[in-house]
Amino acid sequence: MSHSTALPSARISDATLGLWLGLLGVVVFALTLPMTRLATGTTEAPQLSPWFVTWARAALAGGLSALYLLATRSRRPTPAERGPLLLSLAGNAIGYPLLLGWALRHVTASHAAVITALLPLATAAIAAWLLHQRARLGFWLFAGLGSALVVVYSLMRAAQTGHGFGLEWADALLVGAVLAASLGYVGGAQVTPTLGAERVISWVCVMALPLTVPGALLTWPDRPIALSAWLALGYVGVFSMWAGFFAWFRGLALGGALRVSQTQLLQPFVSILAAVPLLGESLDLITLGFALAVVATVFMGRRMAAPASPAKP
Repeated sequence: MSHSTALPSARISDATLGLWLGLLGVVVFALTLPMTRLATGTTEAPQLSPWFVTWARAALAGGLSALYLLATRSRRPTPAERGPLLLSLAGNAIGYPLLLGWALRHVTASHAAVITALLPLATAAIAAWLLHQRARLGFWLFAGLGSALVVVYSLMRAAQTGHGFGLEWADALLVGAVLAASLGYVGGAQVTPTLGAERVISWVCVMALPLTVPGALLTWPDRPIALSAWLALGYVGVFSMWAGFFAWFRGLALGGALRVSQTQLLQPFVSILAAVPLLGESLDLITLGFALAVVATVFMGRRMAAPASPAKP
């Protein structure tokens, strides 16, 4: 009896730890949007090319990853693990940063938040599809409610700042970035239980080096670049591309990709808080109110989620 009662508490412990690790990853990733905008600049005041930012951040992370894998004497991925790693490479190392970088050249952070707010729902849907993770109807209702709250807030904020929300080609880039990141997240979570969160993102970055190093050299800037752009590139290379995934992939594996992905609903609000000192934006009570409402949907959705176990064939 004592042995059987210990199992549920262990599962609860894993789910809670996964949630907190997911939140830590969200905080790290939340700075990606303002930092990417600082690195690439705008069409009126361009800095680093989005191509260079994409290649250089992955190359920087790849160098750190190679040192980490050598220091820990990590084993090589098995043939079965390489497929999900390549999916994560395509989505997280190339697709998401490239599409986001080009979009942020033409739209504001507030505009981009409207589309990227759909990332949690997209990740949950892809996890349910590829990993066969089930959830009750209540989970999807709260996930949809949380996504709707973020979209409504982003629309209100864009209107208040005078940017509006017009459909343009940059929106297609942002939708593509959301899909790329979602596929990459689920691919990484798929092999985290066997390979380990730290080794998943490290092998992704190392496997990408034959593309990222030549790409960074070919797109190296040929004009003076502001120091803030270089510092922002350093952040997205070390933290957004590498260290943040240590917590994120571990959180997805422990708490379930379908459930932990909903913590990303908080990411736009953390980005806005970070944009106060970085981009000079202001914080108001409406932001805090919407943030609290989204927090409520995240935790209620987590309580409504069924155990993240594979479905029977």
